[in-house]
Amino acid sequence: MSEKTKEELEKEVILGYLVNYLNIEKKYPLLPGVRDTKNVAGFLGLTPKELADARTSLDEQAEQAAEELLKDEEFQKYTTRLPFKKGDLIVAVGDSSTDDLMGWFEIMRHVLEISRPELELRFKNAAVYQDTSFDVLRRLNRAVVDDNADWLFASVGTYDAMRFGALPDRNHVSLTEYWENLNSIEQLMEDLTDNPMVWITPVPVQTQEMQKFALFEGTVHNTDLNQYREIIAGRKGFIVDPKGVRFGNPPEQWNYINDGVNASIAGHMETVKETFKTLYSRKAIKSSNLDYGVEDDFLDEYGIDND
Repeated sequence: MSEKTKEELEKEVILGYLVNYLNIEKKYPLLPGVRDTKNVAGFLGLTPKELADARTSLDEQAEQAAEELLKDEEFQKYTTRLPFKKGDLIVAVGDSSTDDLMGWFEIMRHVLEISRPELELRFKNAAVYQDTSFDVLRRLNRAVVDDNADWLFASVGTYDAMRFGALPDRNHVSLTEYWENLNSIEQLMEDLTDNPMVWITPVPVQTQEMQKFALFEGTVHNTDLNQYREIIAGRKGFIVDPKGVRFGNPPEQWNYINDGVNASIAGHMETVKETFKTLYSRKAIKSSNLDYGVEDDFLDEYGIDND
């Protein structure tokens, strides 16, 4: 049996890993070529059919994951009491954990479309592979403001914490800058909508696996990442998994793919569970701006006026 060519090996990597995240239409939205699937596919070294089939398969996997979650009665309960209003636009920003075409945001979209179709919610995944909080700030105008988003889900921090091989003594984005960036994101949303932010904390990484993976230009250490997670935990709004333990404590291997950073579909499902659980319980929210349509005793407990 002959050895595979370089081109064949490259295509395996693209279809088996990168196609989930290289959604270049979002990274370069102003380039006219990204409006044509043929051009996008060619840039990735694929045929239009290969790209279309791969993306369809990823979306089908996300839908199957949503259907699997909805088989659980406890999870179904979480979908019955949500803060969204009919027609709300939900936008997600962040890095590859959100950009993933079979990731938590896509699974969440399917869950809501299946379980709450009467809400007629709209969704926009504006996350980009390896984005930092600075990148999110740069995209906010086009991704969030221009479309007048009602809700913003943000999952960012892993690549802020990265240390590069040539500069091992500093993080990509300092803790001070990270805090300021999150503050700016939060302030923008307060000016845009009465709805609170939804912050998704970054989970721990498997540093040794990450160091073996040739596509990363740096390394993330959990001692660093813990500090970035603590900053998110202190934000206003909904905080999903403040301690970053949804993958287990210690994290379970099956919740990751082999790069040690990005989640498997099992890991993404854990994020979706925690997100809905947080939205249902609303432990971080005490606001008179939201009409949840829930029982009076719940409203009294959280000091919400039911008039």
